[in-house]
Amino acid sequence: MDTGYVIIVEGKNDRRRLRQLVPEDIPIEPTYGVPSAERLDALVRIARDRQVIIFTDADASGRRIRRILRDVFPEAINLYTKPSYRGVEHTPLEYLADRLRRSGVLDDVAEL
Repeated sequence: MDTGYVIIVEGKNDRRRLRQLVPEDIPIEPTYGVPSAERLDALVRIARDRQVIIFTDADASGRRIRRILRDVFPEAINLYTKPSYRGVEHTPLEYLADRLRRSGVLDDVAEL
């Protein structure tokens, strides 16, 4: 079943963290750092007609990656974590679930 969403994160640890909340039928795709042209092309193919959600860290690298992704996906929904959490992979699940619920992206995220 296609949910209509794809979540783009920085790395595999971010993907692993979000996967604890996000159903398997929603792709979570890492950029693996600053994405190359080839990785951006792959993300465009994966996204197809899906709504893109960008969820990167609040540090300098995350902001740089987000700027690149916003150029490629100008209609993307941008989700943020607090800088004090040191990245998506360290963010408490309750906070991540709240961000996903508040955005309306995943109304059906299970209560923790």
